[in-house]
Amino acid sequence: MSVRQPSSGIIHPVILSGGAGTRLWPLSRESRPKQLRRLLGDRTLLQDTARRASAWAPPVIVSNAEHRFQIAEQMRQAGIAPRAIVIEPSARNTAPAAAVAALMLAEEDPSARMLVMPSDHAIHDAEAFGTTVEACGAAAGEDRLACLGVTPTRPHTGYGYVERAAEPIAPGVAPVVRFVEKPDPDRAKAFVESGNFLWNAGIFLFPVAAYLDALAETRPDMLELCRAAVSQAQQDLDFLRLAPEPFNAIKGDSIDYAVMEHARDAVVAELDAGWSDIGSWSSLHEESESDADGNALVGDVTAMGCSGSYLRSEDRLLVAIGIKDLVVVAEDDAVLVARKGDDQRVKDVVADLKARGRKEATENTCSYRPWGTFQTIDEGPRFHVKHIMVKQGESLSLQMHHHRSEHWIVVEGTAEVTRDDDTFLLFENESVFIRAGQTHRLRNPGKLPLRLIEVQSGPYCGEDDIVRFTDAYGRIEPLRQT
Repeated sequence: MSVRQPSSGIIHPVILSGGAGTRLWPLSRESRPKQLRRLLGDRTLLQDTARRASAWAPPVIVSNAEHRFQIAEQMRQAGIAPRAIVIEPSARNTAPAAAVAALMLAEEDPSARMLVMPSDHAIHDAEAFGTTVEACGAAAGEDRLACLGVTPTRPHTGYGYVERAAEPIAPGVAPVVRFVEKPDPDRAKAFVESGNFLWNAGIFLFPVAAYLDALAETRPDMLELCRAAVSQAQQDLDFLRLAPEPFNAIKGDSIDYAVMEHARDAVVAELDAGWSDIGSWSSLHEESESDADGNALVGDVTAMGCSGSYLRSEDRLLVAIGIKDLVVVAEDDAVLVARKGDDQRVKDVVADLKARGRKEATENTCSYRPWGTFQTIDEGPRFHVKHIMVKQGESLSLQMHHHRSEHWIVVEGTAEVTRDDDTFLLFENESVFIRAGQTHRLRNPGKLPLRLIEVQSGPYCGEDDIVRFTDAYGRIEPLRQT
């Protein structure tokens, strides 16, 4: 897709990537939500969103601290250099996130526009999306706040709606009459039949000055705290960390509630580009390729006599026989089986698991770090077995554990090991033992990923049993992350 610019003001994409995504559990969890997973192909939803955004300019990505290294790595893999990756110290909804981006952009270009997009939506026709954004920008001019509304295909009760005026101001673009929350089935049916309502896609096109002016009128408290959070922000490696004290004091709100519902001359552009928010397993099934019996099979799956089902396995063989209209999703630590009509209840299951203290509700077995990943293979009283991958040229911190010892067995690549005062190389099929209390570091000096098996043993193997002495990523104080 060619680089586009609207008629007035450079467009700057802003990607909001702070969501937890519980409705696609067990695939999507707080530690790795749906925008960071490959749901519909070889790229993640975040990567697809960033590729669309790059048609205009490098994106500003707003996220939380936990996902920052995953986001940076996915952008590297996609060949995209973001304008900034902004780290929120806490979740405060979309209005403050957009305000932070607007303040940053306004410092360099007061006439700039920003295209605010969720990171976890699917849009199949990128060209149509770009054309709609262009038309919206041209019709809105330099002062109007604009949103994109999706052409409804059915009376959906899970989306908010935007009512548009009967008389357009340009082809496909009309003044906003009102925003409507998720309706009941009868109202949703009436909305769709009227032809004047669109699904609220949560995608906005704002002149940054107009957005800041609107926020100053409706939520001056939020705007001033955002100003303080940006002015006191600190650079941390490739990330910009907003100042926690002012940002945490913000009373969060959405863009819709804080600004758009109060806007006097907002406009909406109709988007017909194969959009989906992938808000349930049923909607992901609709977006996926299916066989002649209506089954979507993802991963190592064998289905016999099945119909209308979504069957997905991430790491093992899944066999289904004679089932109909089910969702079956197998992760390495959890399996979901649900009727498609009940898949909206997944979020209730996750809430129940969290209330019972089950780590499967929020954590994946694979954890992401700036140097690579580690994945739990097995664990129990007094032991923990991991598969560790260290990216080329990267290293873990120089550290020590009080309670556990570690065995490292190299299975691929070359490891540079520091143990107390010695530094030496380990090659494939070689191993080393690190006693509790010994200072140690693991580094990958090679040009290929280093993979090894780590066996921890001792009276306590928790991730918070760590003391860092030096660290390339600024993590000197004891933390949960290794």
